[in-house]
Amino acid sequence: MSAADRDLHTVLGAGPAGTTLAVELARRGHPVRLVDRAGAGDPLEGVERFAADVSTPEGALAAVEGAAVVYPCVNVAYHLQVEVMPRIQRAVLGAVETAGARLVVLDTLYPYGETRGEVMTEDTPWRATSRKGRMRARLDEDYLAAHREGRVRAVLARSADFVGPGVLNSTLGGAAFPAALTGGEVLAMGDIDLPHSYTNIGDVATGLATLGERPEGDGRVWHLPTAPAVTTREIHAMIERRVGGALRTVVLDAPRPVGPFDEVFMREYEEMFYQHTEAQIMDSSAFERTFGVRPTPLSETIDTTLDWYRGLLTP
Repeated sequence: MSAADRDLHTVLGAGPAGTTLAVELARRGHPVRLVDRAGAGDPLEGVERFAADVSTPEGALAAVEGAAVVYPCVNVAYHLQVEVMPRIQRAVLGAVETAGARLVVLDTLYPYGETRGEVMTEDTPWRATSRKGRMRARLDEDYLAAHREGRVRAVLARSADFVGPGVLNSTLGGAAFPAALTGGEVLAMGDIDLPHSYTNIGDVATGLATLGERPEGDGRVWHLPTAPAVTTREIHAMIERRVGGALRTVVLDAPRPVGPFDEVFMREYEEMFYQHTEAQIMDSSAFERTFGVRPTPLSETIDTTLDWYRGLLTP
């Protein structure tokens, strides 16, 4: 096996996070394999696209063969997550153990559950009561147990809601930016005067790549670099200044199908709606101090996201 092969970084999942991460790893000079079921998509410089079903042991083994670091960033339809995510974890953990690779896991804030607005740090207790929150907590416990037992080297990287170029299925994505640019109805959820953290998708990639290169961070949870929380109303005001007019905001005070969020999704999302009725404030200062990585300012995030959506909407 060549030195390049031993440095192979394999990204599982070609959604916005996985794709942005693959590009960042290639930019840093790593050989990169980007895995999804189809193995198709636009060519990315320095990135090998690879087809595999990582929910099966055989597919996971093929995907991670020869990898030094594996990044699970797999997207699963929201209504299937509780059923499918544990199956993916079992297959990936087994494959990574066989391959002798490290695991850098993209994670969510779900295990914390309802916080009554307290700032979330890596020391916040895991108090999830929702089905999806309890499922995520069990997965995380299993990852960390595998690390403690010496079966794999693993690290968990938690992100707040995504925002940025390529991010569509987010409350600050396709539900907001296209309408802001075209004069349509901008969808918001819950109390828009509560602080809410959003993580730039580029900072997700930077943080994951940093953990992939820095094994001294293994064996624990980290919060990926995230700009200080502001209210959704403040974010809307930032967008208004950039588009030159007031937004037509529609606020959902309870989950119901609307815009990009259909009935199936909203039925599953109901148990998570607390994220819009209490402050969601994520503190990433531990990561910033340890690894010297600062989050992208929110003003810059809004600028680049608007530019990307302008391109998307241009015929």
